[in-house]
Amino acid sequence: MPLFKVNAKKLEQIEKIPFKLERDMQTITENNLEIIFNLEFVCTEFQLNNLRIDTLGYDAESKAFVIIEYKKERNFSVIDQGYAYLALLLNNKADFILEYNEKIGKSLKRNDVDWSQSRVIFVAPNFTTHQKGAIEFKDLPMELWEISKYTNNTVLFNQLKSPDTNESINTISSTNSEIKKVSNEVKVYTEKEPLRGASKLTNDFYFELKEKILSLNDDIETHITKNYISFRNKTNKKNFVYFAIGKSYIDIVLNLKLGELNDSYKITDDVSKIGKWGTGDYRIKMKKDSKIDEVMYLIKQSYDKNQ
Repeated sequence: MPLFKVNAKKLEQIEKIPFKLERDMQTITENNLEIIFNLEFVCTEFQLNNLRIDTLGYDAESKAFVIIEYKKERNFSVIDQGYAYLALLLNNKADFILEYNEKIGKSLKRNDVDWSQSRVIFVAPNFTTHQKGAIEFKDLPMELWEISKYTNNTVLFNQLKSPDTNESINTISSTNSEIKKVSNEVKVYTEKEPLRGASKLTNDFYFELKEKILSLNDDIETHITKNYISFRNKTNKKNFVYFAIGKSYIDIVLNLKLGELNDSYKITDDVSKIGKWGTGDYRIKMKKDSKIDEVMYLIKQSYDKNQ
């Protein structure tokens, strides 16, 4: 689809221009890692055991390392390279912890990291049909992002989404020991896991709220981790509400600081000084007598604030 800019009421086409080097894509991404992927930048060109990782990031919310690789050429295997990097990570956990602590200046411990939520992101100007097809597994811990640069000094990052599928990577892991080993430790979570122990009423509450949240705007997506389900802006990857689901309740955390919420219904708790899943100072404990419209009124405030 062509892009245009308006100049004196006339349209002038904006042309796509190629990246000369992989390093150009890498520099733009690393300098804006939090804005693009909501990740903490750890280091660049991390070399270990004859493999070099272009960019190492850390996802503070899922407590997991994220490996980012940049590709200008088109002849590479997403699955083979992705699992090679994940195997490197899982086989050398102490080295990744040490690198994080030295570069960030924190004291991250091995048990602080959720290794099961590790993932690889490939960034390239375009991907082949074969590469796009390679991510069509429901549990593949990899993402494909196309990056485009234009003559008006604009850069576009676009994540390629695979269609819904029930096929698992485990269908081919039996013939690949590296995939099998990684798949035993790294998991891609779906709604089934956090909802597994919930009652029918709790399930109904969740799906009714989900429908209302997604109807707020087309820019909202669901983000699922081992411990919670969140909803976030597709563009800035910023979560605005978190759901931790129990059998007969849902703990809903709003990503707002104290004083930023107008809770006229008085249904939130101050959780600024206690542990909880997600980021935010307000929690709603949703039970059978909770009112959907009141909860949505508060969630909408958090959505507006986190744009």
